Parts: sequence; C-alpha cells; structure tokens
Amino acid sequence: MRVSQYHMPTLREAPAEADIPSHRLLLRGGFIRPLSTGVFDFLPLGLRVLRKIENVVREEMDRAGAIEVLLPAMQPREVWEKSGRWESFVPPLFRFQDRGERWYALGPTHEEVMTDLVSRDVGSYKQLPINLYQIQVKFRNEPRPRAGLIRVREFIMKDAYSFDVDRAGLDRSYDGMYDAYVRIFDRLGLPTTVVEAEAGSIGGSDTREFMLLTASGEDTVYMCDECGYKANAECAEVRAAEAVRDRSGHGEPEMVETPGMSTVAAVTEFLGVEGQQLVKTLIYVADEDKLVAALVRGDRDLNEAKLRKAQGAKDVRMATPDEIEKATGGPMGYSGPVGLGDGVLVIADYEIGEMEDFVTGANKADAHLVGVNLGRDFQPRQWADLRMASPGDPCPRCEEGFLAGHRAIELGHIFKLGTKYSEAMGAYIDTEDGSKAPIVMGCYGIGVSRCVAAIVEARGDDNGCVWPLEVAPFGVAVLQVEPDEAATKAAEGIVADLEAAGYEVLWDDRDERAGVKFKDADLIGIPLQVVVGKKLAAEGTVEVRRRKDKAQTLAAPADVVAAIGELAKEA
Repeated sequence: MRVSQYHMPTLREAPAEADIPSHRLLLRGGFIRPLSTGVFDFLPLGLRVLRKIENVVREEMDRAGAIEVLLPAMQPREVWEKSGRWESFVPPLFRFQDRGERWYALGPTHEEVMTDLVSRDVGSYKQLPINLYQIQVKFRNEPRPRAGLIRVREFIMKDAYSFDVDRAGLDRSYDGMYDAYVRIFDRLGLPTTVVEAEAGSIGGSDTREFMLLTASGEDTVYMCDECGYKANAECAEVRAAEAVRDRSGHGEPEMVETPGMSTVAAVTEFLGVEGQQLVKTLIYVADEDKLVAALVRGDRDLNEAKLRKAQGAKDVRMATPDEIEKATGGPMGYSGPVGLGDGVLVIADYEIGEMEDFVTGANKADAHLVGVNLGRDFQPRQWADLRMASPGDPCPRCEEGFLAGHRAIELGHIFKLGTKYSEAMGAYIDTEDGSKAPIVMGCYGIGVSRCVAAIVEARGDDNGCVWPLEVAPFGVAVLQVEPDEAATKAAEGIVADLEAAGYEVLWDDRDERAGVKFKDADLIGIPLQVVVGKKLAAEGTVEVRRRKDKAQTLAAPADVVAAIGELAKEA
C-alpha cells in the first residue's frame, strides 16, 4: 500500500480533550476520530488493528471449541423483563420504541438473547456442552465516557456463553476459557494480571478479571506483597477485627447542635475531630422491601457490592430522602444507629468494633451525638466486611502481608453464571435420568476495541505506538527518503519481495521531507522499517530497523527479506 494513496491523517499535536497516552496517540496517529461523546470512528489504520485483534480472539476461541454466532444488537424488552434487568441494569439501557410502540434496547451484553436462543433449540443433555460466542457491537449508556476507547458508549466486544449439564461441566468450560484468555493476551502483547472481581449487573460467581496494570487505568486492584492475593477494589476483602472492645465504663453520649452540617468534612471540622472518630450511617433499601442502616468509619467508603452480598440481596440502593426521614425520624445527612427501630436492620463494618467514644448522626435535623459506644448505646444485628479496601490494609488471606493499590484497565472478565439466566429464560433440558433441569451457564467477555487502546498504553513510547507484529496495521514500513529513480526502483523491488514473503507493507512514497516520514512511521508504530536513502547510492545498502528498540542493520535490497526476518523474531 502506497501512503500517497492511503487515508492516514496524522496530527502533530493531540486535541486538548485527549486525557491518557493511548487516546492522544490513537488520535495523532490517525487511528480513530471522535463522532460524539464516547462514540468513535475507526479510520483505516485503526480498523486494520481492530480486525487483527478480532482474528486473534477468534482463532483462540475456535481453538478452545467455541462456535461463532452473530446475534442482534436490537433486543426486545420482553427478554430483559424475563431476567428482571430491564429496569435494574447498570448503567441504564439505551431504549427506544419502534413504529408499533414496542420497546427495545441496544444490547450492552447478550446473556438474555443468547439464553433465549439456546432455550428454543436445545432440549436434551445429549446436546451439551456447547459454547457460543460472537464479536459484536455493544452499547452502554455511560454517564461519563472518558479516556478514548477505554470508557465509551459504543464498543466492540467478544462475549461467549457456555452451556453445560452440571457444575462439573461448567468448571471444565470455565477452565478452558481461562486458558484461552491467557493465550489471547499473550499473543496481543498484553501483560495481564488476573484478579478476583465483582460480578456486578451480570451476576454469577468465581468471577475473574484480566487486568492491565497501568498508571492511566480507571480501576484499582489490590495485591498482597506476601501471598499473591489479588482483587479488584470492588470486592477486595478486609480482615475482620479480632474482637469488639468492652466499653461498659463510658459515660452517656451527648447531643450537640451541628447546624447545616450534613457531611463528614463539615462535622469533623466543626467538632475538631478526625474522620476516624465518626461513624457514617448510610440508609439503604435491599430488594425494595428491606431497610438497612450500614455503618462504616467516617473516613471510609461503603462498598455497595459487599453490602448486597452481606444481605443476600439481588439489588441495593440508597434510600430516598423521604424514606430516610420516615425510617429515622431525621433528614438525610443526620442518620445514626442510636434509637433506630426494629424496622431498620443495623449492619456494621468490622472496623466499627474497634472504635469507642465516636460521633454519629442524632436522627434529628442539625444534630449529632458525641461519645457514642457499642453495646450500651446500640448493638448491630449483623457484622460484615462492608468498606472499600485501602492501601496498607492487612491482607485478608495471610498474616504477614499488606495490600498495595495499583491502577489498572479491565480487558477480560469471566463468570460462572450458574442457572440464573436459564431458570429465568426457561432454558431447561431433559436429563439422563428423565427429569427436567436448568442449563448451567458461564459467561466470558473481552473488550476487543478496548484492547486497541490497551496495547498502546502497555507498549507505546514518547514517539508513538509500538504494535506487536501480530496486530500491527502493517508489518513493515518502507520509507523512501530519496526521490530519485534508483531509489524508487529499489523500493518497488523491496516491497514486492516483502509482500511475496507474506508481509503487509506500507510504502511511504510521499513527496515529503525525510523527518516527516520518520516521525509518522514511529507515530503509527509499524514494527519494522526499511529506509531507502542515501546509503543506497553510496554503499548499495538500505537500513533495516526495529521500531520497538531501534535495533538496526544494513542490507542489500536483495537481502532485506532475510534481514527483516531476523529483526521480526523479537518484534
């Protein structure tokens, strides 16, 4: 391909809105362009990279025994209502009506549709196991898209779904997908770390995420420096306190006026105390019928996933101001555990058991209680790990280690769904003993378009992208920096020889300065370069370079294929 005939609109500077390295380099390199917030065009170079990533994913999924399908992005409301996620999916669905006023959603994922398909075509244990996958556009109504291709509203995803007779079969399918993911990310040049994760809106158990550790990541993972424990911040565990302190000798709590002070920062500043001396009381509704008062230390954040798990609930949400006032007798921002009625279940984070003489809301407008203690003033009905983990926390799995936080980008996610969707969607089979049973499912996703950005985050440098050979838009860039006839003839021959050897070649034949060609070649990150320049006339050689580490050698035009082959071994 000649650059003079190719659409490759590179930029000298990235737009101001580009906030992480991959976003800047993909815009500057002419790989993507924004259409609207969280929605991107893929230009020719970007599409070539995307398609090659898809091919790697497809090859490894096929190798693992999965079978490719393609299901609609336009999904009817009825299938989402069967699973109970039409209203509860987070972020909210993109919804619309057709001419007949029937409701649809643009699919953010395909558990419902895939299960519906299998429920209609699979009725016997003899037809299982089966694993169906697709590489499909997805839509998520993200409130705050950011970081280029990392957090978007429209993206390309590989999602696979395994269907088995029993849990043992699911375990085998899950392990097969795990191994396939390891191979995929290895081929993409992405050094992933596998961590425990929260299932979120998808549901399921034994959830694992494949994370790329990078300073520009939007997620946080915690890792133990001793035993190797690794978990996403959404589910990272915190070790339970050894015991609740005895505070029987303390005096009565005192009510103090705190006018207009409904935040931790305002209250602690007014009272002259630290956040560690205050207990936040957060009123939640579990499964729409159960009021819960969750207690965490004032300088901590509540982990809603942990609260949901501790309550065995499908869903939890913050109570409304009206619900809070009805439950506590006071307005939002002034809730506390003292004097709450039996209609509110008080659940405390383990860390509360180590506190004494602390501050809480007084369940009264503009007032807090000082000197509150467990046992005498209130007693939680349940203890649990409720808070978000923090750097320096003791490891929950070993006695010696401590947790360190690392920024990361999620690239893949695998779940054991069990029978959640098969029961809801009516996907039952006749078993070997003649009974009916729900199919046991697994779910396995990879953010394909996100991997485009992740590769740049992992491998890019100050000069541009550095693609691994397997997914580079072109394998070799031939840079003709002399315009004479001899150089043109040599470049034509080199291009022909490389293409005959199976390389995809981008020939920069533009009437541009050598510096422009060198900068563009480094910016778009072609792994191997051949420079047809002054040395051709002077010595009869051309320069053969490797983009990754600038390793280079000289070769006669007839020997370029061999020289490229040597450099390609580490490209």
